[in-house]
Amino acid sequence: MQTQIDGLEIFEGALDTATIYKDWIALSAQANLGANAIFTGIVRAENSCEGLSFDIYPPLLEQWFLDWAKKALESEVLLRMAHSKGDVLNHQSSYMAGIFSPQRRATLEIFEDFIEDFKHRAPIWKYDLKNGQRIYAKERSHRLPHSGILS
Repeated sequence: MQTQIDGLEIFEGALDTATIYKDWIALSAQANLGANAIFTGIVRAENSCEGLSFDIYPPLLEQWFLDWAKKALESEVLLRMAHSKGDVLNHQSSYMAGIFSPQRRATLEIFEDFIEDFKHRAPIWKYDLKNGQRIYAKERSHRLPHSGILS
């Protein structure tokens, strides 16, 4: 199952990175955008976890993403993002960000800021998968601005 909201795609389970990459490169070619930066996040095997699980609050995530997309367009940058909800096993992808523009400088200028802000402010909650259970990863989570979680 997939949900798409103006450049933001939410998938159930692990991402099919090859298909997403192919679609994004085709979009870039169609729009004649020569600078493409794709970031892919892979779930690491650590902390005796079998993987990670994610909860998403779509209205807040959509607003966060649309604010970034509007800011990016001011610099002629097109953003795309895909994220998993539910379970993602070790060595599978849970996150992809695509940043596209006519020139590399604009792409590179927004790349790190977008990904860092995602890590700290996107309304996505992470759980460790251990022995078939979801355990909230509080020690690796960040307080979301204007919310009660982790306050």
